[in-house]
Amino acid sequence: MDLSLFLQQLLNGISLGSLYALIAIGYTMVYGIIRLINFAHGDILMISTYFAYFGISVYALPWWLSVIMAILLTALFGILIDLGAYRPVRHAPRISALITAIGVSFLLENLGIVVFGGRPRAFYRPDFLNKTYEMLGVHIFSLSIWVPVVTALLLALVFLLLYRTRVGAAMRAVAKDMEMVQLMGIDVNRVISLTFAVGSALAAAGGIMWAMKYPQINPLMGIIPGLKAFVAAVIGGIGNIHGAVLGGLLLGITEILLVAFLPSLAGYRDAFAFILLILILLFKPTGLAGKDTIG
Repeated sequence: MDLSLFLQQLLNGISLGSLYALIAIGYTMVYGIIRLINFAHGDILMISTYFAYFGISVYALPWWLSVIMAILLTALFGILIDLGAYRPVRHAPRISALITAIGVSFLLENLGIVVFGGRPRAFYRPDFLNKTYEMLGVHIFSLSIWVPVVTALLLALVFLLLYRTRVGAAMRAVAKDMEMVQLMGIDVNRVISLTFAVGSALAAAGGIMWAMKYPQINPLMGIIPGLKAFVAAVIGGIGNIHGAVLGGLLLGITEILLVAFLPSLAGYRDAFAFILLILILLFKPTGLAGKDTIG
């Protein structure tokens, strides 16, 4: 493999890893606050792509307006899931919340098949994301540049929210000691709902970029990116936002380079991600970044 091909594959890996990181942040924020692994996170991603699809294809809205509305609607959808499914089992044993999350995931997938149909639908990709540039022998797909840029901007907004706003301070306080925060008069349920909204909005942004990258959507499309993002969150240290980003990038780059260097193993790229998860759980269960609370 020559240098230009290596750089091209590295860029592809960063682009894929950025998507994993963006989705993984939603996992890690929810876990960091209420210790819940929201297995429906990948399906929330799927719902967001249908919001954008109907906005563009059915209601003929400009694509950028459809994307913004899809992100806002998905954030609202995340709040509704928290209110309807997770809040009633907030104080139940942790296994009850885990089973509820799995149930919500299956519900959304099957509801998606009933409502949207199982047939894949083509997803719109704006013209400026279809361009390909060449630099020093490296062919750069414009979407591969925009994905890390958008991820970095959204990550900056998340850190701004967490460390420069009262809502972010409340989120970090709830992550540290929920009972004490309640005694101080903070509405914990509202803070948790806002966390679901932020996590769902990030999943929506990641899902829409995923749909643009592989331009088709279907009701089961959230399973693999959702699981990969979960793996990325665990690799980095679930509950730690820096760790989610680190794990996402590491997983994305490793996957792409594995396929590039060893094309005969391309069919095992998904299996490799889960082998990596098992190794991390065996030798460093807290993940590479270690800490298990947000921030």
